[in-house]
Amino acid sequence: MAIRLAALPRLAVRDGGDRARHAVAVAAITIAAMGIYTLLALVRHNLFRTTSLDLTLFDQAVRGMAGFGAPTSPLRGMNLGEGMDFNQLGEHFSPILALLAPLYWVHDGPETLIVAQAALFALAIVPIWRYTRRVLGPAPAYLVAIAYALSWPVARAVNFDFHEVAFAPVLISLMVERFHAERHGHAALAAAGLILVKEDMGLMVLCFGVSALIKGRRFDGLMYIGVGIFYTWLVRGVLIPAVGGDPHMYWAYDHLGTDIPALAGKMITDPLGVLHTLVSPMVKLDTLMFLLWPALLTCLCSPNILLAVPPYLERMLSDRSIWWGTDFHHSAFIVAVVICAGVDGTARLMRWTGRGGLGLTWAAAACAVALTLVPRFPFDQLIRPEFYESQPDVVAAETAVRAIPDGAVVEAINHVGPHLSGRATVLLWEDRPAVAPWIIADVARVSYPWGSPDRQRERVEELKRDGYQVIFDQEGYVVLHRP
Repeated sequence: MAIRLAALPRLAVRDGGDRARHAVAVAAITIAAMGIYTLLALVRHNLFRTTSLDLTLFDQAVRGMAGFGAPTSPLRGMNLGEGMDFNQLGEHFSPILALLAPLYWVHDGPETLIVAQAALFALAIVPIWRYTRRVLGPAPAYLVAIAYALSWPVARAVNFDFHEVAFAPVLISLMVERFHAERHGHAALAAAGLILVKEDMGLMVLCFGVSALIKGRRFDGLMYIGVGIFYTWLVRGVLIPAVGGDPHMYWAYDHLGTDIPALAGKMITDPLGVLHTLVSPMVKLDTLMFLLWPALLTCLCSPNILLAVPPYLERMLSDRSIWWGTDFHHSAFIVAVVICAGVDGTARLMRWTGRGGLGLTWAAAACAVALTLVPRFPFDQLIRPEFYESQPDVVAAETAVRAIPDGAVVEAINHVGPHLSGRATVLLWEDRPAVAPWIIADVARVSYPWGSPDRQRERVEELKRDGYQVIFDQEGYVVLHRP
């Protein structure tokens, strides 16, 4: 007995040493991931590859919060025909963005959002590692953390401006991890943060409640289901209209029904038709496989995968083709769900089959899949020297930006606006009557929402006839000013 008691201090020291080593290793992975995300996004920004829709939009909204005002976006307001005082919460209800406002007291500009997004995506590594370590062990935890860090949905998201989705992976993985650790107060706080990310996150919390019911947590499950239903009604029926927004702005399901009851009726009366919409065209199935394959399909064995159902159906049942594919940031809402479900599904397979080594094998395979997908998605740009090269058009764009005085109101082509947003009121240059005294046009490259450079050149000639004077004209960039 005395020998056993004497060994306790040595065990405590060893456990403490293991915790310290793990903490350092996880912190190193997290910092490295943040560095990769930041490098990719800032290089794109410096080379004029970010856009006003959506980086300038969010920059304006967060700047409004930093000044203790409303999150208004003049750019989005004028784009929608709602005026300069348009409240961004009326489009997407994302009050969690207020957490970023204090960062603008340190640096007031869109670069702040780029770095914050990189940090938020990287921070999800910590709860994912903790969850995987508890379920499968430390070695699989490191492999899964790397698989998430290099995952293609994260790569797509950091390669495209800034979006509220940056908060989703860390809050989802924290909610799952804390619930599994039976720290239910912490899990509830993570769920509360998640519903503030976007107006449809209440549906994800609802499905988290269903997964809790399946796991035998009746009270918790019913609580999350109730909160998810109530918040979804509250945000669509009360909060968005209260700030002047239209909750039906992003309704993209008229082919199935004009509202939620009609859509539900369509699902009941014509399930085969709805199923056909879900899988056609083929790009939808391609996206589904790209989402499931990084977890090697074991995610389908876990109730956690239910959290992915609302955002997936929201995209694939819509009539907007831009939502169906693997481009942009949309899949980042799901990546943490798939990873955590894959971990849980693998653990369930281990219990069902009695194969104790399956966890490490699965984690190694998941990490290998993530590595093999890197060349197909944006992270591979970082090893290409041409990615960092500044071409003459970039130099011309920088000169055009410097021609705009501080505090001016300027209509700028989509990929130039973010470089003015920190010191001017930026609107999107569109094919409509001009309202700003300053305009930065691009007549050499097609840019949203224009259909062709030919029309852009025609519009510049029209502006000149309307009294705008050319201040700068080089490499396709034209700065116009009307006194």
